[in-house]
Amino acid sequence: MTGQESYDVVVVGGGGSGAPLAARLSEDAGRRVLLLEAGPAPVCAAGFPAELLEAGTIRGADPAHPQNWAFDSHLTPTRPYSVARGRILGGSTTTNGGYFVRARRADLDDWAASGNEQWGWAECLPFWRALESDEQFGPDALHGDSGPMPVSRVLPGHPVTAAFSAASAQAGFRAEPDKNGDETEGHGPLPMNVRDGVRWNTGLAYLLPALGRPNLEVRGGSTVRRVLFTGTLAVGVEFADQAGAVHAVRAREVVLAAGAVLSPQLLLVSGVGPRAELERLGIEVVADSPGVGAGFSDHPQVQLAWRPRPGVPLGAAEGRAMESALNATVALDDPGGRGLLAPPAHGRSDRGEHAGRPHPHAVGRGGELLAEVEVLPMLKPMGTLLSGRDEPGAPLVFLVAVQNPGSRGRIRLTSADPAARPAIDYDYLASPADRARMRAAVRLAARVAEAPAFAEVSTGLELDAAVRADDDALDAWVAATLGTALHLSGSARMGPDDDPGAVVDQWGRVRGVSGLRVADTSILPAVPRRGPAATAVLVGERIAAFLRAE
Repeated sequence: MTGQESYDVVVVGGGGSGAPLAARLSEDAGRRVLLLEAGPAPVCAAGFPAELLEAGTIRGADPAHPQNWAFDSHLTPTRPYSVARGRILGGSTTTNGGYFVRARRADLDDWAASGNEQWGWAECLPFWRALESDEQFGPDALHGDSGPMPVSRVLPGHPVTAAFSAASAQAGFRAEPDKNGDETEGHGPLPMNVRDGVRWNTGLAYLLPALGRPNLEVRGGSTVRRVLFTGTLAVGVEFADQAGAVHAVRAREVVLAAGAVLSPQLLLVSGVGPRAELERLGIEVVADSPGVGAGFSDHPQVQLAWRPRPGVPLGAAEGRAMESALNATVALDDPGGRGLLAPPAHGRSDRGEHAGRPHPHAVGRGGELLAEVEVLPMLKPMGTLLSGRDEPGAPLVFLVAVQNPGSRGRIRLTSADPAARPAIDYDYLASPADRARMRAAVRLAARVAEAPAFAEVSTGLELDAAVRADDDALDAWVAATLGTALHLSGSARMGPDDDPGAVVDQWGRVRGVSGLRVADTSILPAVPRRGPAATAVLVGERIAAFLRAE
């Protein structure tokens, strides 16, 4: 091991949270900040691969792309899946679809009510406003116009978008013109971190403008292997460079912002986690923390394919892959719900609604089971989005996701070797409730797709109506085609002192040790009801503000 450089703060990971965190911390000239990023760390916009800036594709999500971590996982015991996470400056904000929707007010207030008072809507709103430059709504009481992250919507939109909005209204859903506002859910334009066809990642928005500061150092190709401790005090990190040489750096404060897969893995290999698991692998226990890697949540998702009519264009303004979304809540025991809460098939076991805390929006005030659903109409075939190549005749899809899943997953070490990939088990569809939610989501999307307005652009859904109407057949289709929205959250969640599963406090400080924090979607108590990219940026901003205040 070589090197014993010393910094005030070492930030591990330059993604959706880490880039804002490091940039904000370096605004204080007296604080020396080192950011270690495992992937490339371009010093200018031209240094990013062109396909990762192009808003009209998601080529970085291809498992073969070199800037994709592509973690092996299981969504169910029989459904393997590759989990895409960005491995470049900007992290997954560089490789995702550009969706930039805030967590709902109810999400934040639920987190505050569970003992994280710093994360309520009123406390976070100034940071939402400060991080964005909203082209349609800023500046006003809810939005900003001078922050690093551009936020824009396309109006009036693509013919598919117009038909989808009209069909959503015909299906009985209200309009939601501002999905980053404080309004009732419905259908409306999708806020995206896109400007002039470019996907603005947090590297572009936050770090590149800060690179001239003498107190900020950014190193790409630096894979952190573990946190270094003296007793229970974090004193630095060990990392490997691109040549495989191992180095150590010292720091007064270490902040893990490596994402909701790698941050818990780093805690575990460093000796912070469930005692029995660590001892089984021969890892010295620094702090017994049973919540590390446990109880994460994500949005289970399927692709509902449909055929566009001849002449319907593919792609949209600025080459965007999507422009709008429908968010809606269904009560599953509603008598008009077409059997959405039918009893499970014979022989199924119900392992319970979740393996941890329930999602705060799983049950309505009257005790009815709820399905919160998001439907995203994609404007290009999925194969085109992943490869950039045209696919004449290929169907388009709705991405249909449950936003309040009951299932909870776990991340476990497979080895004490820091280079070994972890095991990731989502435990989707384990309960009858989550199977009912997925049926409700598909049927809700089909209801919109079969509204008269959508027939102007569509020749119909590929999933047969008879399958959609039969609970067992639909369950089988979902199980065979299931994906995930790649919104993994809560793998090292925050909570109050009396919460035994909480890994960090509301300031991001890891319990049982000192000098160590986590700052990414790992710490969220549950996956937000909207995709978490914007919330990841909020986390970076908030943890930076906590550190600066101290």
